[in-house]
Amino acid sequence: MKSLPKCYAIIPARYDSSRFPGKPLVEILGVPMCVRVHQRAAKCPLFAKVALATDDERIMAAAKAWGVPAVLTAREHQSGTDRVLEAARIIGAEPESVVVNVQGDEPALEPEMLAELLAPFTGPGGDAVQVATLATPMSRADAASPDRVKVVLDAQSRALYFSRAGIPFDRDGDRDGEGEDAVGPLLHVGLYAFRMAALERFAALPQGRLERTEKLEQLRLLENGIPIHVAVTSRKSHGVDRPEDVAHIEKILREQDI
Repeated sequence: MKSLPKCYAIIPARYDSSRFPGKPLVEILGVPMCVRVHQRAAKCPLFAKVALATDDERIMAAAKAWGVPAVLTAREHQSGTDRVLEAARIIGAEPESVVVNVQGDEPALEPEMLAELLAPFTGPGGDAVQVATLATPMSRADAASPDRVKVVLDAQSRALYFSRAGIPFDRDGDRDGEGEDAVGPLLHVGLYAFRMAALERFAALPQGRLERTEKLEQLRLLENGIPIHVAVTSRKSHGVDRPEDVAHIEKILREQDI
């Protein structure tokens, strides 16, 4: 097994949100959400540093109060990935290092998922892996929702396509995820690991037609021939998209005795 390059975890935390303004600072069992995410990510021992990347002094102040490393980035970034790149440059991520984009609205993140995300870089062919992400099995009912991003893989566990539509389409209606040739739906889990060079290249590329259509920035990589390796996890993602999600997340954390 190959050794893992030096790894950094960066948590983009933008204050403004159309659906949930100030979301990074909403309290989850008495702790700001962005701090919760940092606490969870820092439990993964594979990172040289875990830091918040924000555009707002209020989040910087909260990070300082809780003793969380944070960097102030520009307000103009169009995506969290662009913010992650600026933060990676600020903290001095080396060209050969791996930078992980940890979603700032996942306060119930399981640290083991980050280890699973990084595993492709040390597995067979790991030297060629430029970008990795996660996916997990999902039900057919969930696969019908446009709020759920699906991914289909090739035989080497690389992403063929991501879509809000139900993929693969079950024409005969008899594929339920069982059997040797069954292809069950996979839910994309929005964690990404980039080699620093791939992150730089991604940010320099213009938006593609598929990205603009589906509103999924990872399609920019596929449109430009940059493969995305997908590790399949049995663990589930629990994000906070709207204020009403907070109670659900707090219930999960109480059940985990956190």
